[in-house]
Amino acid sequence: MSWNDFNNAEDQNSFDPLPKGTLVKVRMTIKPGGHNNEQKGWTGGYATRNATSGAVYLNAEFVVLEGQYARRKIWSLIGLHSEKGEEWANIGRSLIKGILNSARGIGNKDNSPAAQNARRINGLGDLDGIEFLARVDMEKDQNGNDKNVIKYAVTSDNKEYAALMGRGGYTAAPATAASPSQPQKPAGNMPSWAQ
Repeated sequence: MSWNDFNNAEDQNSFDPLPKGTLVKVRMTIKPGGHNNEQKGWTGGYATRNATSGAVYLNAEFVVLEGQYARRKIWSLIGLHSEKGEEWANIGRSLIKGILNSARGIGNKDNSPAAQNARRINGLGDLDGIEFLARVDMEKDQNGNDKNVIKYAVTSDNKEYAALMGRGGYTAAPATAASPSQPQKPAGNMPSWAQ
């Protein structure tokens, strides 16, 4: 095989976006942006700050772990702060709560001491490598093409949760795992109100 002759290289794969609403088990990794704010608990350099807008977010990559879409990747931003108001941060906090609920097998309405404790993290690094059940959504990219995003974590309240996650109920240990460094792709556009 010669590295300057590509006649025998395999053809490219063309991946259409996953259908909107598809439920997939994913592992989230965070592309560190180097932004820290100890007062808010953003340490370890995981947060990214947009220099133009001042918006702060997690630049997240979600790798599908199982099923027909295994190894497919989806990129999304998880809002932490916007100069334009609390809406983006509140949406981000809700998604992170859902991710923790999903990863740890907790129902949305479970307010037991164990569930409350499972919804606490030591820092943003606890989210790097977390595995959970996600619902695929669709947005337009900067060129007007459809792209997948993750905006919703599916919890144990969903009838398909146990089968797709391979378990049910609370898991005492956080579902975090070290993930090898992988090439990252930009997460895409922020909502206009977050820019």
